[in-house]
Amino acid sequence: MHRPVADHRWRALAVCQLALFATLLDVSVTNVALPSIGRATGASPSQLQWVVTGYVLSFGLVPVLAGRLGDDRGRRRMFIIGVAGFVVTSAVVGVAPDPTLIIAARVAQGLFGGLINPQVSGIVQQLFTGAERGKAFGAIGAMVGTATAVGPLVGGLLIGLGGEQLGWRLVFFVNIPLGILAIVLARRWLPGPEESAPGRRPRLDVLGASLLGLTTLCVLFPTVQYDTVRDARLFWILVPALPLALLFLRREWRLTRTRSDPLVDLRLFRQPSYTVGVLLALLYFCAFTGLPLVLALYYQLGLGFSALESGLGVTAFAIGSAVSAPLVGRRVAARGRPLVIVALAVFAAGAVAVDVVARHSGGGGRNAALALALPLLVLGLGSGGIITPNQALSLQDVDPRMGGAAGGVLQTAQRIGSAVGQAVIGSVFFATLAAQGVRPGHRDPAAYSHALSNAVLATLAFTAAALVLGVTDLVRTRRRAPAVL
Repeated sequence: MHRPVADHRWRALAVCQLALFATLLDVSVTNVALPSIGRATGASPSQLQWVVTGYVLSFGLVPVLAGRLGDDRGRRRMFIIGVAGFVVTSAVVGVAPDPTLIIAARVAQGLFGGLINPQVSGIVQQLFTGAERGKAFGAIGAMVGTATAVGPLVGGLLIGLGGEQLGWRLVFFVNIPLGILAIVLARRWLPGPEESAPGRRPRLDVLGASLLGLTTLCVLFPTVQYDTVRDARLFWILVPALPLALLFLRREWRLTRTRSDPLVDLRLFRQPSYTVGVLLALLYFCAFTGLPLVLALYYQLGLGFSALESGLGVTAFAIGSAVSAPLVGRRVAARGRPLVIVALAVFAAGAVAVDVVARHSGGGGRNAALALALPLLVLGLGSGGIITPNQALSLQDVDPRMGGAAGGVLQTAQRIGSAVGQAVIGSVFFATLAAQGVRPGHRDPAAYSHALSNAVLATLAFTAAALVLGVTDLVRTRRRAPAVL
């Protein structure tokens, strides 16, 4: 007999945090390890880009399917399969002798990472309610900030410890003990499958999963790959995305109407809190992920920082996020959407401050990096008050039995937003450099400062759109409140 689930809720959350920490740490340490991988294996720049791109693409393809599998087949089972696969593929990357195997293993690693995340949101939905759910998501947000902050440091230390040939391999081997510990604890503390209602077992909507996967691929591939080749013809791949999406929605609507096991039960979108949350996540992630990308380029190409120094340069952002996420998480159940709107305004204020510093730091150097520390801290404080609180608000009215699939849709929106934001904001950054006649590899701090400033303006445009959406929803909700009473 298992002990009551309530006895293990916070322990179960800690297990989820451990697994998420490993997947997030893997992303940040990989970015630091890329130069070493190139020198040790002879990987070309495009191959190095695919070490990152392959993971991002595959990770973004599976959250909805993974969430549905967790809802129907058991979240603990899917969680353990995901972590076990992540451990094995991390080991394969670590022993890979050539770039081809590294890329293939990274693609598989992304698939297993994408299998883990929806189980976490589903488990939080299952175990926590009300204010405690906000606290749980806030704790996850603090872990996200911590993993982002320590990743570059851990990567730099491991590479320094192991040297040019072994150091980058240690970056991937570190996932193995973390993953094994997560599996052992998951078997003990995560809730087992609930008693199934009498009747048949739900069928997996394979056709729906295929249509959604192809739609997501058509959106993610050109936007992610554009950072590597800068070829606008890639965006022709977006053309099939709309008809594929319409076919998917038509199928899911029919299956929802007849209650025939849809991949995504479209009744989810009858909840305004969920619909607004998904759209807000899409818009915010366009702003959120594009800015760190151009900051890294600014530090390394414009100011001549090493990868480790570049990682340290954005530590203030991660610290701010780690501080604000649990604080806002404790209050989100009581304060609701206004708290997220305030956090969006704080994020926008931080972006404006980054723009001001960029415009007045033409000389560059470490003084510019120090001047950016406070604006980045403000950005992080805003970010920590947006991502996980919005997740908690988006899922607050969702039936916990659909928590995995609902979380998967939300995470897919985040992945698409990330890809679009990186493509748009990165394009603005490089277009500004090109307009100033700056060639690749040529260090011109003033030109890079101007490019960073313009990229921040694109970030602000996405943030403003998210603010408008949030304020509009708040006004609509308050206007309807008297009618409900």
